Amino acid sequence: MNTDFHKIRRLPPYVFEQVNRTKAALRAKGADIIDLGMGNPDLPTPKHIVDKLVETARKPDVNGYSASRGIPGLRRALTDYYKRRFDVVLDRDREVIVTLGSKEGFANLAQAISAPGDVILAPDPSYPLHHFGFIIAGASIRGVPAHTPEQYLSSLGRAVKYSVPPPTAMVLCFPSNPTAAVCDLDFYKEAVKFAKKHDLWVLSDLAYNEIYFEEPTPSILQVDGAKDIAVEFTTMSKTYSMAGWRMGFVAGNEKLVGALARVKSYLDYGAYTPIQVAAVAALDGPQECVAETRAIYKGRRDVLVDSFTRAGWPVPSPKASMFAWAPIPEQLRHLGSLEFALQLINEAHVAVAPGAGFGEHGDDYVRIALVENEQRIRQAGRNIRKFLAARGVKEIKPAVAAAE
Repeated sequence: MNTDFHKIRRLPPYVFEQVNRTKAALRAKGADIIDLGMGNPDLPTPKHIVDKLVETARKPDVNGYSASRGIPGLRRALTDYYKRRFDVVLDRDREVIVTLGSKEGFANLAQAISAPGDVILAPDPSYPLHHFGFIIAGASIRGVPAHTPEQYLSSLGRAVKYSVPPPTAMVLCFPSNPTAAVCDLDFYKEAVKFAKKHDLWVLSDLAYNEIYFEEPTPSILQVDGAKDIAVEFTTMSKTYSMAGWRMGFVAGNEKLVGALARVKSYLDYGAYTPIQVAAVAALDGPQECVAETRAIYKGRRDVLVDSFTRAGWPVPSPKASMFAWAPIPEQLRHLGSLEFALQLINEAHVAVAPGAGFGEHGDDYVRIALVENEQRIRQAGRNIRKFLAARGVKEIKPAVAAAE
């Protein structure tokens, strides 16, 4: 029997799995691993959201199949959020759909709109699904350098010119996972203009829209005419610490939303109704919890940047997201991101995500997640200082660290 399945052959070995296996083996031996690798929120879901879930789950009529598009109340809550946050008006019946997390929505929309032979433009480095969601669907990816929004935008023209056949869609992700780069509304205006000129659909991933530390992040749907060609993916995973609840949304162009709805109608009956009701409570309820979450991540960011820089590893301070995108110390860059990450976890007991897992342009970097408390992050800094010192990398004294 042939087990060399075509779509599985198109997927490379999962880079992060080697770090995960090492982490598990060390923990089995009793090692205390400070895990800054996976972007898994460690904060509790706000109490009023959990209370609404429990209250609803006790009702006898909520345990059947739900609605694949999402219950009307939740779609209405999302349209209210877009109006309140971005001053964007959406039709809850035609321009919004609820997904089982943004990851599921992205993968199923890729299935809906692409075919073997299609070319998709995607950032590199980028979240793996931005590439492999389309690759699983049979399409081909043209990775476009994207360490900054400006680099991505300036490289798109060349990518279109040298793609055969011409690309059919492009992916955006700001605040970026993994680079934490942010864009402004002018970037989205140029992206929409470019997409219309080249007849491209736009899939914009806005998963980290509420985890910002300076100016609030914009939405591509704020651009006039964006809904002609674009949809946006949002999620409750990070904003409300609901990652395991699997609750996301797609909003924007009604044809793309409709295509996703058609695919989903064959695959699922929607999220568990009490989870959807609790999500309504999150979107409609008090938002102080979001500000508190943002402040916690900002505090962790500041501690991480300070303690790692003092250890001899200058880490750029991210303006948004729950990640820092850190160049590997120059003296160790020859190792590549995977070997560097493996040495770091084995010797310093600090786990990070190898940049190579996010694309070929990520191999000089690692992604560091802000998912441990400040005390643990400081401990990670102390461990890293010893790790680097053993390799001849000197500490950066406080005055120099401040200048950095």
